[in-house]
Amino acid sequence: MTPITVGLSGGVDSSVAAATLHHQGYQVIGLTLWLMKGKGQCCSEGMVDAAMICEQLGVPHHVVDSRDLFQTQIVDYLVSGYESGVTPLPCSQCNRTVKFAPMLNYAKGELGCDRVATGHYARIRYDEASGRYQLLRAVDQRKDQSYFLYDLSQTLLAHIHFPLGEITKDETRQIAAQYNLTTATKPESQDLCLVESHGSMRSFLDQYINQKEGKIVDQAGNVLGTHQGIHHYTIGQRKGLGVSAPEPLYVMKLDPVMNQVVVGSRQDATQADCTVQRVNWVSIAEPSTPIRCQVRVRYRTPPVPVNVIPLETGRIKLVFDDPQFGVTPGQAAVLYQDDLLLGGGIIERPA
Repeated sequence: MTPITVGLSGGVDSSVAAATLHHQGYQVIGLTLWLMKGKGQCCSEGMVDAAMICEQLGVPHHVVDSRDLFQTQIVDYLVSGYESGVTPLPCSQCNRTVKFAPMLNYAKGELGCDRVATGHYARIRYDEASGRYQLLRAVDQRKDQSYFLYDLSQTLLAHIHFPLGEITKDETRQIAAQYNLTTATKPESQDLCLVESHGSMRSFLDQYINQKEGKIVDQAGNVLGTHQGIHHYTIGQRKGLGVSAPEPLYVMKLDPVMNQVVVGSRQDATQADCTVQRVNWVSIAEPSTPIRCQVRVRYRTPPVPVNVIPLETGRIKLVFDDPQFGVTPGQAAVLYQDDLLLGGGIIERPA
């Protein structure tokens, strides 16, 4: 039997991935990363559920203490970003530095296995013409998680398997019920484990960042109100500003130097272009000339047409066909050509 290590969070998706591969004849080895204490998929409750699934399938289960790595690579990264006035996207960072690379290294070094599978909704294929592994959106567009996987390297993609990429979430639930898995009816987790563990991002950040009162101002510098810390806000935010105005106001800018939240109209909070750093080209080689494709600037927003202009030192400039609302420094801009994920990077703060 071919051995394969399956990353188990304790949720229904990773459980079905493990069960499917097990029933296909693979020698499944369960692996759970202990990332943090508390309640949630990535913590103690999830580890118990993952262990139960492995016991039910009759396969071994390993737990790796990754709490220190998670603290430095994700918690410290998040806190530093919010303190500097950006809104980091931890999931892509976590997938690259905390999950897939360490899981593969552990599988190779400790388990004698060079394949890792997870319950992510995405697809991988090898393109012989380019000699590259390509990342594609999942068949179930509602559950597609490719946006969070844009930073995976070719080396990692060569050893990763996504069993759920070709099926829908409904089918996943049906398979879980068919195999009578203990996680079959387990509810969906929130998108961010830190939020699930602490109740809200604000509660999490308040444990690490001291509240510092500052001003909420308009573009002309007129004071409209006060805030208790810029880390409580994000670009495009409308609710919870605590200021009144004749028209709805949205967060346009977070200024850590002046400790100010700058607000304006929805039109003021739109951008015709932005620059992107730390770009990882996945399914194609880095282009030397402008290309046309689609871009998703947030997970929950649909891809929109864009011109991509290569810049120096691996950066790119995005020129949108239509100005986009709430383009947020620290979030990922991920490029697609239909279902094919071309690459992605981190949106920079405007100059």
